[in-house]
Amino acid sequence: MITPLASSVAARHPLDPEPVPSTKATAVFVLGVVALLTGPLVGGLVPAVVALGLARQARADLAAALGYLTGSEHLRRGELLAWVGVGLAALVLVIAALAAILAAADGPIPRDFPDTMD
Repeated sequence: MITPLASSVAARHPLDPEPVPSTKATAVFVLGVVALLTGPLVGGLVPAVVALGLARQARADLAAALGYLTGSEHLRRGELLAWVGVGLAALVLVIAALAAILAAADGPIPRDFPDTMD
């Protein structure tokens, strides 16, 4: 008895090419790692944006290759790392803004009345 899943998988022809790893998926993974490492420096936004843009292309390539390109796991992990890098950069920007606000609030406060303490 043939299961529905087995019937949807076609047998490979002997002349079919061997599956090869997707270089775009590998690039997304590498850029995701770079985004994660440089995210706290806010410079991680650049490789993260490039990784997310390239991930879209790589996903389309993987779908069009019908199984002859591999690397979907690298693609998923690279996207996740890129989003974490974006989150780290956003967190650093929020912390820097709060620090700037607190530093500005710590300055001298102008008063409309004379100082009564001597």
